[in-house]
Amino acid sequence: MLIRSFIAEDLTWTHALNEEHAVELSSLTRDGFAELIEKASYVRIAEKETGLLISYDQDGDYSSINFKWFCAVYDNFLYVDRIVISKAARGQGIAGKLYDDLFNFAKAKGYERIVCEVNSDPPNPASDAFHASLGFQIVGEAKLEGKGKTVRYMEKAL
Repeated sequence: MLIRSFIAEDLTWTHALNEEHAVELSSLTRDGFAELIEKASYVRIAEKETGLLISYDQDGDYSSINFKWFCAVYDNFLYVDRIVISKAARGQGIAGKLYDDLFNFAKAKGYERIVCEVNSDPPNPASDAFHASLGFQIVGEAKLEGKGKTVRYMEKAL
């Protein structure tokens, strides 16, 4: 499975993939999604339109309340804003390969940790299990007022 950098031609299918999983990821307009990618520190996709990972570092221009929580707690990190795998490609190890690429990138650039949040309400047990298998630890929790979600903040020290 080839993991590569995002190119402009990927915008249509990656936005569609995001919208198919809007409950977990949050819906964005096409322009909003394009801006998210443009401002990100790291964006990789899996070949054959199967997966996407978007990450920001601690200096990112991003207004997410979850990202801001990590900024208040840590000085040096990469924040996984979203990782999504197409339904047809699940169970093939693609998410693990995207994370492996992120870990290698982060270590090479001197980042100290990878951070993310996972929904705890509504629950996302598959994501919980996946992140635990990679060595992520829960470091906090927040109820997102007005969004109908509670999230667990997670960290993997590098």
